[in-house]
Amino acid sequence: MNFQPTALNERVDSLDILRGFSLFGILLVNMFGFYLPLPHIDLGNWFTEAKDIIWHQTLDIYVQSSFYPLFSMLFGYGLAMQFMKAEKTGASFYKFAPKRLIILLIIGLFHAFFIWWGDILTMYAFCGFILLLFLRFGSGWLLTFGIVINGIMQVFFIGMFSLLSVANLEVEEPAVDITMINNALSAYGIGSWTDAFLQRLDDLALQMGIVMWITSLLTILPYMLIGAAFAKWRLIERGKELKILWISLTVICLALGLFIKSTPFIYNSTYLLDYLKVYVGGPILSIGYIGVVVCLCMIPVMPKLLKPLAKAGRMSLTLYIMQSIICTLIFYNFGFGLYGEVDVQMGTYIAIGLFVIQVIFAELWFTKFKQGPLELLVKKLTYR
Repeated sequence: MNFQPTALNERVDSLDILRGFSLFGILLVNMFGFYLPLPHIDLGNWFTEAKDIIWHQTLDIYVQSSFYPLFSMLFGYGLAMQFMKAEKTGASFYKFAPKRLIILLIIGLFHAFFIWWGDILTMYAFCGFILLLFLRFGSGWLLTFGIVINGIMQVFFIGMFSLLSVANLEVEEPAVDITMINNALSAYGIGSWTDAFLQRLDDLALQMGIVMWITSLLTILPYMLIGAAFAKWRLIERGKELKILWISLTVICLALGLFIKSTPFIYNSTYLLDYLKVYVGGPILSIGYIGVVVCLCMIPVMPKLLKPLAKAGRMSLTLYIMQSIICTLIFYNFGFGLYGEVDVQMGTYIAIGLFVIQVIFAELWFTKFKQGPLELLVKKLTYR
């Protein structure tokens, strides 16, 4: 039986709103990588001005480490929805799903090598291939696999902190490679496109090192599995039916996630608290954010008010690549040359302004077309 991609009347507004929302959060986080010499510095020790420190800490609590789990869960949710649709129609899911992931991987590699080193699409495609092996399992098994895989990492690192007796020690400022920092400042700040390209290769050697691929199986894949479990339970589509569950999850996860992520700033920044902030507080807060959107969409008028955000979510792949193109033009020397010249506040304002423009762009785009340009390309190559 012929399998077709998701039609407009089959889309779930709250899922598209979540994609648009997560796209904004990812931009706020990625902005540091566009105008600072990441991945060669530690942001927690980089800023010296009080205003920069406050802005960075605010973003660290509310945004950092909370949006990659959110997007991972949405990725798993969407893939599981396609799997269930294929089962319902009698189509062979495994004939087109690997092809779609290969196309995503190719787009990600092109993005990483020729636009910006901080690409995440390649990691999502890589973990997506592993996720395909699990999608035949039921929702309970998927949730269990996700929790167990992530739990392995938690037990290992917390155990190592205890074994080495460093859990309660204050985090020391990590050593940095001054040469690599200066190379990045020079290549992106005053260099040509070729200089930026060569520096990008060096940055990719760190970003896409073997450790990152292994880490993605412990940090991205588990949330994809959890998202797939949620999809098989249809937790988002059944939001109104599961109102008590979602309200409870929202309140508990927002409060607990924000508390855990704030502890290194309230108390001393120890190795244990810093780890919990990123790998425990971040994912918990992301579930709280999902709950906020699901609860808002229970209010009859809200899906309509948030429709522009949903339209941005419908073309999230296009807008994600567009963000990198625009930001490299703003900050790199072959564009406006603002690399290293803006503070955290200005960088945040640029991210907000850019996303507002993208939402307007998406609104205008969908007055003429039914899909974003990259989404249409992926569709054509996948389904022919």
